[in-house]
Amino acid sequence: MSKEQKNLFGQVLVALVTPMTAEGEVDWAATEKHIDYVISNGADGVVVTGTTGETSTLTDAEKIKLVEVGKSVSGGRAKIITGGGSNETAHAMQLYKASEKAGADGVMIVTPYYNKPTQAGVLTHFRMIADSTDLPVILYDIPGRAGIAISHDTFLRASKHPNIMAVKDAKGDLAQASRIMNETGLLYFSGDDSNVLPHLSIGATGLIGVTANVAPAAYRAMVDATNNNDFHAALKVHNSLEPLQRALMTNVPGTVAAKYVLHALGLISSPRVRLPLVGPEDAEAARIEDGIDIVGDIVGLSFENFRPDRNAAAGGALPKVAGTTR
Repeated sequence: MSKEQKNLFGQVLVALVTPMTAEGEVDWAATEKHIDYVISNGADGVVVTGTTGETSTLTDAEKIKLVEVGKSVSGGRAKIITGGGSNETAHAMQLYKASEKAGADGVMIVTPYYNKPTQAGVLTHFRMIADSTDLPVILYDIPGRAGIAISHDTFLRASKHPNIMAVKDAKGDLAQASRIMNETGLLYFSGDDSNVLPHLSIGATGLIGVTANVAPAAYRAMVDATNNNDFHAALKVHNSLEPLQRALMTNVPGTVAAKYVLHALGLISSPRVRLPLVGPEDAEAARIEDGIDIVGDIVGLSFENFRPDRNAAAGGALPKVAGTTR
């Protein structure tokens, strides 16, 4: 079976926020509720502990528990994929092995950030991690955060590994996307909310989205319309989502804005993020709110009870247990 036919992840994947209390501890009840919300509204998969999940400031114990909680809430309705990883290969291998034991259905490996390895180092990092687990692997290409891109040659070589099945693309280069799909057979997931429909139109499998935390049903509708070859229906959903994507993705980091909006909709109990992330400043909050004001009808979403709370979102938290620990 070729890699294209063997989609082990689904199509509508949510890059899940990690709901927290006002003190910055993971709010497990709110996390369960939010995972159920996105799955009940059409998500095929949930990526926990990714960038949007604040992986950089979660402890390893929290990351493993997020997989366990995701599996429990999902009850087989959706795949639970663990994101994040590490810029230390040994640590990443350890995390993904533990995630596999905790029940993860797949792993998403981000390019090693900050170290700036050569492509040989990137490839070795991917291969070593893929060797250390039996889970299917998504490679995450996000040069804006990692400081380096995955080269075309590295994609070609990595794709030959039996566990490396897919790529999440946050570069937005459609020509390169087509070439990778054509030449590697990797499943392709759009990691750039505004490019989901363009990516789908050239053969992408689906999306791993931030805005899907707020509007999972709309992304389900867009993907279903694409699967039914109804481009006009898909375009209608794409256009309806554009102002929401702009409100969430252009003013402050996506995690911060997503939590602000989810809290304003009553979907999570607090908009708190962990330092060095902070909630929106007044001017930023105003821009998010102005952006929401121009959002029209979106499938499965209403802003009638939108009640933003700038005070609740202000600042950031220092949790009791510090940092990413082994």
